[in-house]
Amino acid sequence: MSTSPEVPGEPTQTGTALVETAASALQDFGPINKIHQHLCAFHFYGHDMTRQVEAHHFCAHQNEEMRQCLIYDGPDSDARLIGLEYIISENLFLTLPDDEKRLWHSHEYEVKSGVLFMPGVPGPIQRQDLEKVCKTYGKVFHFWQIDRGDTLPLGIPQVMMALTRDEQLYDNLAQDVQKKHRIDFDKERENRAYMTGPTHGIHPMANAGGKGIKTELREIDLKHNARVFV
Repeated sequence: MSTSPEVPGEPTQTGTALVETAASALQDFGPINKIHQHLCAFHFYGHDMTRQVEAHHFCAHQNEEMRQCLIYDGPDSDARLIGLEYIISENLFLTLPDDEKRLWHSHEYEVKSGVLFMPGVPGPIQRQDLEKVCKTYGKVFHFWQIDRGDTLPLGIPQVMMALTRDEQLYDNLAQDVQKKHRIDFDKERENRAYMTGPTHGIHPMANAGGKGIKTELREIDLKHNARVFV
């Protein structure tokens, strides 16, 4: 049973459910049906490492060098959609402008430490793909600040970062996830010791260049020919 706070609003009516059932039998959910993978990891806000969130990624490949993921706060059917992540190869990352590189994080530590995993998938099988993920970079925005207890997605999207070294992840969060998903991070770390990260090493501009980074909203003057509808 989900432990997510209840989202405000009237319960879904029977009529709405019937319409959805009929529509689902007639429509083709092409992009959603391409999702082939469930990854669990942890994100923290780019401006505040103390705000750490369990993040369940449901991913689909665009091609061999890029995949895109919907991020939920849990694996259950009533989980809340809280963000998204784009994952690209080292080759694609190196083509980005330096200012853009700061928005992307490396996956080497996440994978090799065992804290990024595929729930329910046997270790030998998931490690075949995680060998590739270990070399990639990801760009994440969260729209729903669930760690504050928000019951709706308030505020503007926030850029998120990923773990890059030991002792960053809160122990209680790590223990909770290991218990729920029956995984041992230390054991996975041992089994993944042979994996390697990006060929050219982790780029110094990745992971926000080692500094805090925050998305902020500011007002600007509209161009003279812009039309405003109120």
